[in-house]
Amino acid sequence: MPQQTSQSPVKAIALAALPLYVTMIASSAGALVDTAVLGRHGTASLAALGVTLAIYSPATATVAGAMRGVMPFVAAKDDDPDGLLPVVRDGMWLGVSTGLLGALAVGAVPLIGRASGVPHATLAQLGVLPALLACSVLVAAIGNSATSTLVGLGRSRLVMRAGLTGTATAVVLSLVLVGGIGSWQGLGAPGAGIAMLCSSSISASIAHWALRHSTVLAGRRLGLGRPHARALLALAGVGLPLAATVLIKFAVLGVLAFAAARVSSSTAAAHSISVSLVNVMFTAAVAIGQATIPLMSPHVKTHDVGGVRRGVAASLKVALAAVVVLGLVVFVFRAPAVSLFTQDPGPRDLVLGMIPLILTVVMTDALQAVLGFGLIAIKDTLPSLAVFAACYGALALVAVPVAAAGGLSALWTALACANALLCVGQAWFFRQRSGRLRDHAQAACPTSSDVIPESTGP
Repeated sequence: MPQQTSQSPVKAIALAALPLYVTMIASSAGALVDTAVLGRHGTASLAALGVTLAIYSPATATVAGAMRGVMPFVAAKDDDPDGLLPVVRDGMWLGVSTGLLGALAVGAVPLIGRASGVPHATLAQLGVLPALLACSVLVAAIGNSATSTLVGLGRSRLVMRAGLTGTATAVVLSLVLVGGIGSWQGLGAPGAGIAMLCSSSISASIAHWALRHSTVLAGRRLGLGRPHARALLALAGVGLPLAATVLIKFAVLGVLAFAAARVSSSTAAAHSISVSLVNVMFTAAVAIGQATIPLMSPHVKTHDVGGVRRGVAASLKVALAAVVVLGLVVFVFRAPAVSLFTQDPGPRDLVLGMIPLILTVVMTDALQAVLGFGLIAIKDTLPSLAVFAACYGALALVAVPVAAAGGLSALWTALACANALLCVGQAWFFRQRSGRLRDHAQAACPTSSDVIPESTGP
């Protein structure tokens, strides 16, 4: 159960979000180590990893998105261990179900590669990598069931402990298994797969251990048990629209990458670098949004519309401050930051010229994400899916002609406009749907004028 303090909502959200942000950034840095080590091992091995990650990354992100739907249900039972236990077990069932689907997709990478025309030389390097990463998706899904519960309980430091340990494992094993030691040349792509699977396994194990020993569930058995169909459907009703939203975003960003690549190789490289810069800053908004859910839960339980809206307003302030600070760092150190990615003057100059536009995209994306987490907190995620489908669907339709006509700046201007429309749509739906909490409260507790007084006799 999160500790009740007299901290302001802004400070409480910032303190809860910081460990989550550190965890996400460390994970991204660990992935860069994998890529760098494998690139030194051989271009063919790196290409094999790239093909597999093209399916693995959306699969794991989709599973993580689905599991975010568990958080508000957990937060609602943070002071009721007996009520929380079935929620956690049903959340594990949701994790296993979505994890199996993701694992099947990753396991089918050789078939997908052949169908999409990936060169035979690259496919020949895959070996057991798809099978290893398919197992990693499933293990990560089981781990996500625990980390989502910990986030819902406001225990973000325990999530950081599990995440950092897993990332450290991945980095060490990548250096040993991929790059080799001394005269041993390493395993290449399979070594990267083993490192990622071990990382997922260790993170999941630590998260489940923490759930069993450091929360209100201490001493209780957390096996899968028997699934409760109605409760599982309720979790899926919140989580699956989030998973679909993640898939839409990945798909449309893929369209943008394709549109940039059609212009020139320099444009494609500049687009990739810009996306990497955005991700470093946008991750802060995801951490802030997750940290807000348990802090909003008391207001959701009491149908306190004002409290719910103040919680999201505080979260928006924290996200705005975080993006401004990170944006200033990127702006001040833009030249060395971009040079970390490339020394080619073509894409480097393109990115440097787009810094203000990149920061605009980050700002709008961060604000819409926080508003989306507000909808998660009140267990109403279909509006987010609808708004994403409309705004990003339109963006996908115009991406190629816009890039052809105006280049990368025009493409990113379209992305900023789509994100701005997302902000408007998410804000409108959040205000509308949060207002319904008051209606539910009135329906549950009718006023005295709605109650027929008992007869007191003549």
